[in-house]
Amino acid sequence: MGLYDRDYTQQGYRPQHGYSGVSLRSLFPKPPNIVLRIIIINVVIFLATAISGHIAGIAVSWFSVFPQNLFTAIQLWRPITYQFLHADLGHILWNMLWLYFFGSILERLWGPRKFLIFYLTCGAVGGIVYSMLALLGIMSAGSLIGASGAIFGIVVVVAILFPKLRVYVWGIFPIPMMLLALICILVSLLGLRGENAGGDLCHLAGAAAGAIYVFSESWRAKWKLRFKATKWQKDVTAERKLRIEVDRVLKKVHDHGIHALTTDEKRILKKATKLEQFRKKP
Repeated sequence: MGLYDRDYTQQGYRPQHGYSGVSLRSLFPKPPNIVLRIIIINVVIFLATAISGHIAGIAVSWFSVFPQNLFTAIQLWRPITYQFLHADLGHILWNMLWLYFFGSILERLWGPRKFLIFYLTCGAVGGIVYSMLALLGIMSAGSLIGASGAIFGIVVVVAILFPKLRVYVWGIFPIPMMLLALICILVSLLGLRGENAGGDLCHLAGAAAGAIYVFSESWRAKWKLRFKATKWQKDVTAERKLRIEVDRVLKKVHDHGIHALTTDEKRILKKATKLEQFRKKP
């Protein structure tokens, strides 16, 4: 290699200092669209509530899961909005890290729409189950916040789909994904007797929702296919009946003129015309 073949003689060369085997971007690639947006929304809301105690108070009062009575328990927005509130830095940091690593896997596998529905559903199930048990007096009623129910749903589903995926705890200890999920569930089960029993119940409910979602997928696909087939059959039958009626009405027009048609017969022609126009649209 000659002098002018070396890297530092080339145009645009930038010296690198320190270890250059792995870049930060390769360690933390950009997450997919929905995961990134959820993280951004959570961080913005957390910063707003951290800066202002007044905003934090309003957020918890109006947007947390708060089953103090039936009126607050049935406010439909709470099982969704509580997922975007967090108590402290550690709370949001761990939830967003788990969302970043494991949520990205599911969004890339399922696509943004399916993942978003799944994420919000798991979190909502956690909030609803807690509210129900609190209203029944089984759990103590309080304000529930955090995305942990949704996160547990994600972790369980990743463990079911990729049980042998190796996860490095603290970047050092490799364990299978299924073992990590089981440890998380066990910790939450033990926590049901602790001070954060409502939060641990939410974790378990979100995990159960995720497991049910995966294991029922084949059944739901068959039901959806059967529903579509039934709807198609009904549409075909209805269209056949419409054609018979249209033929009858057109014959009446031919024999007696359009003024002889009743209101229902005119409606049949109008419906057939709209159907034909819809079919001709590109």
